[in-house]
Amino acid sequence: MNIAVVGLGLIGGSICKALKANTFHHIMGIDSDKETIKKALTAGAIDEEISVEKLGEANLTIVALYPMAIVDFVKENADRFKKGSIVMDICGIKSYIVNNCTPVLEERGVIFIGTHPMAGTEHSGFDYSDGDLFRKASFIITPTENTPQIAIDLVSTLGACMNFGKVVLATPEQHDRNIAYTSQLAHVVSNAYVKSPSLFNADGFSAGSFLDLTRVAYLNEEMWSGLFLCNKEPLLFEINSIINSLSEYRDAMVNDDIDTLRELLKVGRERKEKSMEFYGQERRK
Repeated sequence: MNIAVVGLGLIGGSICKALKANTFHHIMGIDSDKETIKKALTAGAIDEEISVEKLGEANLTIVALYPMAIVDFVKENADRFKKGSIVMDICGIKSYIVNNCTPVLEERGVIFIGTHPMAGTEHSGFDYSDGDLFRKASFIITPTENTPQIAIDLVSTLGACMNFGKVVLATPEQHDRNIAYTSQLAHVVSNAYVKSPSLFNADGFSAGSFLDLTRVAYLNEEMWSGLFLCNKEPLLFEINSIINSLSEYRDAMVNDDIDTLRELLKVGRERKEKSMEFYGQERRK
């Protein structure tokens, strides 16, 4: 099968490497940076570079760009995709992408499927791509009511070939609500946390908790600002929720209310314990 990968950054490059290592598909790369194309060819991550004019040769096109750029690319090249082929994105938000891309391609006989590989690092670019990046990670697929089962099965099989540990099916809306909590909120909190005036006075005083909480503050602001705004309402709900919770801790401390503070901490601990039990059971299924 001919697979075109558009955008050879961390995720796009890792997809190419994973597919080349584990399948016999012919991988065609598209990237605006010629140096990246050269690196991908040298590394054996792609078999050839193609232009957008040759998208019609692909049975599957994987668009690995920033959210707004994905929509622009699909709309601008809608007539170039092969009829009956599949176009999928790997973006971290789904409703915005699926709602904008599906109707444009559907009327041209092209199938669009939204996906989200739940893997990554704080780094970006092809230099950091890794064919083992997806090992044991979740691969989320967000089909619509009209998505053919054969297309879902094909994309699921590709996920297995890239060594994803679990394939999860969800609606685009379910995905975005969950990802606002499990990923986007963590990036907002981490990024805000390092703005404390205490940051550069803590040398020698930090350990695992500091490293855990600050790791994702090191982010790509171009990509994440677009992701946040494309998932505005679910993320605002989570931000407001954590602000309300933090206010409860603050008020208890202002009032020297140790009973309330103890109860707040107890409830948080118990919820964490319950979540560990829940996710532990999920992993054993």
